[in-house]
Amino acid sequence: MARIARDVVTLLERLARLDCCAVSDALDALGLPGATTGVGRLWPVEQALAGVARTVTAGPRDQGGPAAHIAASAIDSASEGDVIVVANDGRLDVSCWGGILTRAARYRGIRGVVIDGACRDIAEGEQLGFPVFGRAVVPVSARGRIVQVATGEPVDFAGVRVEQGDLVLADRDGVVFIPRERAADVIAFAERVVAREEQMAVAVLAGEPVTAVMHDTKFPAEGDMTAD
Repeated sequence: MARIARDVVTLLERLARLDCCAVSDALDALGLPGATTGVGRLWPVEQALAGVARTVTAGPRDQGGPAAHIAASAIDSASEGDVIVVANDGRLDVSCWGGILTRAARYRGIRGVVIDGACRDIAEGEQLGFPVFGRAVVPVSARGRIVQVATGEPVDFAGVRVEQGDLVLADRDGVVFIPRERAADVIAFAERVVAREEQMAVAVLAGEPVTAVMHDTKFPAEGDMTAD
């Protein structure tokens, strides 16, 4: 399995110490899309999932005959540090990820999976400690219903365009994506958001009025990247 570059490793280590709310705020301030809605953890994942997007597009089956299983080729070609990103247009009536894929992905060193749709066999993910984020859990198999349309191509995931190689963060607050070319800027800004909010918490506990502490002028803004 290929190893990820050292600079990306460093970015992922910093990203894993953040949360989706701080990253969402940073994306907002920098005028970037990336925060999704409606996708969350499907078992009680406690630690943040941070990795590099490896994209898969699923769609309706439109012809007969055998077909390669969704995400199988993405798993086989994955690099260390990848997160499988399955775009299935938010479908809730059929699974596009299951237990065998979970086992194969974990064996390959893949960090987790985020799904704009549903999955099944969720107990296996929990038992193996493999993070799974999606919209729903259903027992219905993909076989004969949906197929892999593409892998490695840009996808629409819950209204966000995601390219292979973008960064992914998923935690108890949801799922966000960071364009790879802006990752350093977004992570640095999110770190400033966290630092500022820690100062706000101290101020509130010291008795300062929350109306003053939470005023818009107290939050980092685009173009204001200097240290506090």
